[in-house]
Amino acid sequence: MNLLHNTLDGINTGDSYYAELAQVRQNNLTKPAGSLGELENVGIKLAKIQGSCPPKPISNPVVAIFAGDHGVLNESVSPWPQEVTAEMVYNFLNGTAAVNVIANTVGADVYVIDAGVALDINNTDNNPNFIVKKIGNSTKNIVQENAMDYDSAVVCLEEGIRVANTLIDRGYDLLATGDMGIGNTTPSAAIIACITDTNPHDATGRGTGIDDQMLTKKIEVIQSAITRAKSNNDLSDPINVLSALGGFEIGQIAGFILGAANRKTPVILDGVISLAGALIAFELCNTISEYSFAGHLSVEPGAAIALKRLNLSPLVNLNLRLGEGTGAALSIPIIKAAANILNDMATFESANISNKD
Repeated sequence: MNLLHNTLDGINTGDSYYAELAQVRQNNLTKPAGSLGELENVGIKLAKIQGSCPPKPISNPVVAIFAGDHGVLNESVSPWPQEVTAEMVYNFLNGTAAVNVIANTVGADVYVIDAGVALDINNTDNNPNFIVKKIGNSTKNIVQENAMDYDSAVVCLEEGIRVANTLIDRGYDLLATGDMGIGNTTPSAAIIACITDTNPHDATGRGTGIDDQMLTKKIEVIQSAITRAKSNNDLSDPINVLSALGGFEIGQIAGFILGAANRKTPVILDGVISLAGALIAFELCNTISEYSFAGHLSVEPGAAIALKRLNLSPLVNLNLRLGEGTGAALSIPIIKAAANILNDMATFESANISNKD
């Protein structure tokens, strides 16, 4: 656990001095103060994260898609078969999924991480954007037993940290989270309900578009899983929550977020699976919210619940529920623009424009 402990010890709240400088600069740009709304707050937050005013322009964003399978799929919580997880990984690697199209549009690279896909992925083309961090071939059925043991949960977190470090070392300056895993909205809703002490009925959505009967079953499954977990685990420890209810990809997303915060690199959170990982990270270190942006508001009800706990406001609301990192990728231009405004926009003085009295 040395990497995890060292990472947590190295996370601080950022430099408020640069946030103050950024606020002063925002107020002196050629616009009424506050007129760019949330865009101004994003720029100030970037300055605080980077310790620089104006903040450094974002030039090299990346979407990291963590993929894993789930034993709870045996409880009939999704109409999709498990092999779709691996098939979608190949779709990402071929560059033909929704997230690839959006990432290409906004100028971001896409990496795929095998955190625990049931089938082994054959990377015949030696795609450099494929990273193997497989903890196991699918988690266990959380209704019957813990998803993974405690040590595996720690390994998930540390492997996610390593992915963040690898991408930052490769020059990426804005990280975005993505996910793939058939059935993964079930453990995500379970984590969110457990950590926020929310009724599973209120935290559970339709995922890939299940009908009423399957939704009812899904809620019952989540309630059963939480009840079992509470009887066998100390859920005040977020690593125990991950062990009892989580997924390999959810744990690695949590570590990825921790790693970004440790390296003072902004990270965009995607939908409900990423937010479940963010809650695990948040319970380990509340300061991760200082480095995180909520890319969008997923229509999955657990997303709004998680965002409230994280004290984050979504940058866009497009009624998305696909995952993959699509919502996070769509918000990349907003964060780029926020940095560029503080860099490139004229002040009243430099533009010789009269300010108000």
